[in-house]
Amino acid sequence: MNKSKVEKISFYSDILGKEMSMLVYLPECYNSVTPLPVLYFLHGRSGNENIIFDVGINTKADEMIKNSEIKPMIIVCPRFENSRGLNSSLICKEVINSKDNNRIVNLGMYEDYFIKELIPLIDEKFNTIKDRKGRYIGGASAGGYIALHNAFRHPNLFSKVGGHMPALELILEDEDKIYFKDISVWEKYNPIEIAKSNNISSDIKVYLDAGDRDEGRFYEGCLILHKILKEKSINSQNYIFSGNHSAQYIQSNIQKYLKFYGC
Repeated sequence: MNKSKVEKISFYSDILGKEMSMLVYLPECYNSVTPLPVLYFLHGRSGNENIIFDVGINTKADEMIKNSEIKPMIIVCPRFENSRGLNSSLICKEVINSKDNNRIVNLGMYEDYFIKELIPLIDEKFNTIKDRKGRYIGGASAGGYIALHNAFRHPNLFSKVGGHMPALELILEDEDKIYFKDISVWEKYNPIEIAKSNNISSDIKVYLDAGDRDEGRFYEGCLILHKILKEKSINSQNYIFSGNHSAQYIQSNIQKYLKFYGC
């Protein structure tokens, strides 16, 4: 009998000019002739593609598919480094952010890397549903921010998006200025600002959540975004669950997230 598996895919990104990798979950039934939907699930700023194991996405998906709680899907966890998923620099580089505990920041064309290289690669390599109806995106913390701005900026690509304790800043913090040339670039990628000004696809489904003890108080940004989306008659859900800003919070709620994407 076939078993589910997680494959590591490495490829050279011409856009970033370096080797990148991702982990891809293939459910037990993958070898069937039926194309499957794809969920892109994105890590936070200090994480990587191993989020698939760190919060138990693969094992929980196995269990829920087996119990017919969700439909089978492919789950892709790509490497985004500490980039915010932005087109922040024509040249890919690492810089030290002195305003954020000397944390390493990755600048480059990370939005183009994801949209123009990674998604087409997955659709070419795997038996996927190759349109927005079968393509979902979500993420944790900075990955939630990346998921939301990608879904809103590319409405033709995704039909569901989840921001799980998403790093929705209400002002441009000093520590984040390293990513943005000016306030206009910050607003261009800020999901709240995009929702205010853009015509987001009316049939997209949105899931927002954060912990009641979230250190970044990201439940505030979630509530603001949720209200904007509801005013535009967009199908948006917003929750405050118990917990702080941590991998444990994501792990404790991963079943809820998979139910959203997989039903």
